[in-house]
Amino acid sequence: MTQVVNRQSAMMPKNSQFDHRKYRPFAFAPKLTERTWCDKTITQAPLWCSVDLRDGNQALIEPMSLEQKMRFFKLLVEIGFKEIEIGFPSAAQVEYDFTRKLIEEGHIPDDVTVQVLVQAREHLIARTFEALKGVKRAIVHVYNSTSKVQRDKVYKADHAEITKIAVEGAALLKKMAAQHPDTEWIFEYSPESFSQTETDFAVEVCDAVCQVWRPDLGQKVILNLPGTVESSTPNVYADQVEYFCRNLAMRPHVTISLHTHNDRGTAIAASELGLMAGADRIEGTLLGNGERTGNMDIMVMAMNLYSQGVDPQLDFSHMSEVAQVVSECNQLPIHPRHPYVGELVFTAFSGSHQDAIKKSLDYNAANPETQDLWDVAYLPIDPAHIGRGYQDVVRINSQSGKGGVAYILQRDFGFKLPRWTQIDFSRVVQQEAEQRQTELTSDDVIGVFEATYLNQDKLVLQDYAINNASGSVSFSGAISQAGETLTINGQGNGALSAFVDGLARTLGKDIHVINYAEHALTQNDVTSTDASAVAYLQLNVDGEIYSGIGTCTSTVSAMLKATLSALAQA
Repeated sequence: MTQVVNRQSAMMPKNSQFDHRKYRPFAFAPKLTERTWCDKTITQAPLWCSVDLRDGNQALIEPMSLEQKMRFFKLLVEIGFKEIEIGFPSAAQVEYDFTRKLIEEGHIPDDVTVQVLVQAREHLIARTFEALKGVKRAIVHVYNSTSKVQRDKVYKADHAEITKIAVEGAALLKKMAAQHPDTEWIFEYSPESFSQTETDFAVEVCDAVCQVWRPDLGQKVILNLPGTVESSTPNVYADQVEYFCRNLAMRPHVTISLHTHNDRGTAIAASELGLMAGADRIEGTLLGNGERTGNMDIMVMAMNLYSQGVDPQLDFSHMSEVAQVVSECNQLPIHPRHPYVGELVFTAFSGSHQDAIKKSLDYNAANPETQDLWDVAYLPIDPAHIGRGYQDVVRINSQSGKGGVAYILQRDFGFKLPRWTQIDFSRVVQQEAEQRQTELTSDDVIGVFEATYLNQDKLVLQDYAINNASGSVSFSGAISQAGETLTINGQGNGALSAFVDGLARTLGKDIHVINYAEHALTQNDVTSTDASAVAYLQLNVDGEIYSGIGTCTSTVSAMLKATLSALAQA
């Protein structure tokens, strides 16, 4: 009798705690019919607000010092942010001191609005307005949690009690702002954990807040819809945003902002779809630093727009400098495959990728009149636009193919290998990389290239003469083989065929030329020789195929050396 075994049960330990049955599908999706966001595209940048100095800073093992926060603030201004959340001044003395430093020392440009966060508590709100005294313009962002799990298990409060907290906080902001009429105040409210709140209740709370602030009468108001815990697929979040925008009573008078976290790894997608669903503004951090698995990465989202021909209104042309400042201030490493900024993000090791990149770049170089728009295989943007060089694009290891090797030799040394030589040399490079078990540098590649083709000493050309009489070309000369001088005499319809004829006679081999190519080299192309010409040749020697390469100051000598280079492989 055959026993049927449950493969999954057999693989799992008996007392495993990895049990998907403890979870349930997302329960707070609104009932949205005839949704419109899925038929829209993003055609202009949103309003951006960096929260690196608050949300990002709160998530650091070692929060930033005043000096680091100032360095980061200046970077954000340089990139082009017009709204910057500078901290939580009621939460810590360093946050309060940084706020005062920016204001008292005049570091805030006239076109930049600073933002601060505060909970809906009277003493914290009072401390916040004290920190902002004298600022020209500021966003005061107040919040309280509205999600079901927090209502039931943290606050033990019903809908009315949660709404009361929001309304009282809004009233306190309005009251204290009135005491500082010289400042332009913008109010922001977040139903924290909007992503886990029944959307109709989030609308209800925000309607109540708007009744206090009255954006319809001129008060500037931002309603922020945070994906505090990312709990659903991005399309569901977009449904929540569209439902909210459709049903909010004062929607024409407020700015809708999004603040997504990355628990499911789709914070950027959620923000992009949320923008299509009706939002106006995006909060996030550079490189996505934030609580738990992070915030929405503003840099990536902005560059995504850039790659679609949309001006992101942020300048990341100095990407390496941005990455350095962020990494040094946050004391966090940057993953080498992080989109746009990672060390290896524009690097191709795969042979097929390298080949396609090389061919695309070659085509563009040969057809500049057709290159108004960027179009290169495997490269969504031109790396040069963010300060990266083409040296980042192709690197060589055991997975690399002919295209990558050929790209390196052409880019760095001027050798334009024909396809049949690319195939031959790629095998040599792959064997070398496998033997070393490491990546090969550009210098490593040219070293292997020269040792394989250019510096072989098995067959060496000595003196020669070529005579052309009555349409027949004769070759007379000598080569050395293992220290022995061999005389070569041959006839043909050209210098190459005459040389090959003489070699076949002297060496007793059946030799035929299959492919030949040549081109000039510039003075700076080759590192180890002052050659001005290079020849590539493929021979059939006794039924086997071999490739050779020769360089010299004359095309004829390069051609003859290439023949000996190929023959030496036999």
